[in-house]
Amino acid sequence: MIPAAAAHAALRVPDLMCAPDAILDGMRSYRIACIPGDGIGPEVVAEGVKVLGALAAREGFGLEFADFDWNSARYLRTGRYIPEGGLDELKRFDAILFGAVGAPEVPDHISLWGLRLAICQGFDQYANVRPARLLPGVASPLARGAAIDWVIVRENTEGEYSGAGGRVHAGHADEVAVEVATFTRRGIERIHRFAFALARSRPRRRLTLVTKSNAQRHGMVLWDEVFAEVAREFPDVATDRVLVDAATARMVLKPETLDTIVASNLHADILSDLAAALAGSLGVAPTANVDPERRFPSMFEPIHGSAWDIAGRGIANPIATFWAAAMMLEHLGEAGAAARLMRAIEAATAARVLTPDLGGEARTADVTAAVLARL
Repeated sequence: MIPAAAAHAALRVPDLMCAPDAILDGMRSYRIACIPGDGIGPEVVAEGVKVLGALAAREGFGLEFADFDWNSARYLRTGRYIPEGGLDELKRFDAILFGAVGAPEVPDHISLWGLRLAICQGFDQYANVRPARLLPGVASPLARGAAIDWVIVRENTEGEYSGAGGRVHAGHADEVAVEVATFTRRGIERIHRFAFALARSRPRRRLTLVTKSNAQRHGMVLWDEVFAEVAREFPDVATDRVLVDAATARMVLKPETLDTIVASNLHADILSDLAAALAGSLGVAPTANVDPERRFPSMFEPIHGSAWDIAGRGIANPIATFWAAAMMLEHLGEAGAAARLMRAIEAATAARVLTPDLGGEARTADVTAAVLARL
């Protein structure tokens, strides 16, 4: 996924990922599975569906939405987030629009592994793509915030989140917990190749590898070695390498030196939250969980989480969901519609229609109305 040439464009899907149009009754049509989830998830997904429906009507293609009540309430009621055969049912859709998962009554590791990671790993959505850019009218805590125009590529199915490890002597004084970060050459190579292709398609053609190979001398050293091997296939892409702790300082002090970043599951997860904060708020940050080979539907979501502290108050920021929807449209091959949506988003933020997380007073519905008016 790469940014289009215009500053207001969404992230564009590389050629290897472009899908043929689905045709239904003579009209391009796509089936979208909606998993609103928990907290503010249902609120922002509902606004995203409104905007997508209006956009599809203007652009001349069809969208068919189906809601899935896979959330913490279902887990508390049935003991499962995803019912038996649920992933097989999801396979029938062209894409997934996801809200958030997590509730105070459910331990975080249960909700994450029970829903989001079950989909990402079950559908081998190994490329997680997280853009960060300062939108018009949005203030950054950085003096040089305008220099933020990054895409973070996160390995999404193994590494620190592989689930390997265990606990022994539970509850005793000598209890031991082992967490194993599992890296495979295949997993590393494919995410590096994806990141290089993305970097090549961006104007600056620069890719930064983030690892911690000075301390993590096995898995992270393998990341470094495979990166150097794949780099030989992309001589037109400039590269550099930085340790993850130094990367955080560089993002704050020298944002203009970064463009496309590739990192492991945990490192990129942390760095992308920092990137979102530097770009104004987690409320404007989207993500795509992509299966580049298109064996399974890809999933698009805001990164802000369930945010129960503001759930039901009507002040959740829907921008991240709208941007994620634009990425979804790019992935489906509707580049024109995606660019139109991003122009509307940027026009709304430029007009200072901002929710409280961005220092404004607008409500969720106000932002949606502003984007709809500018489509």
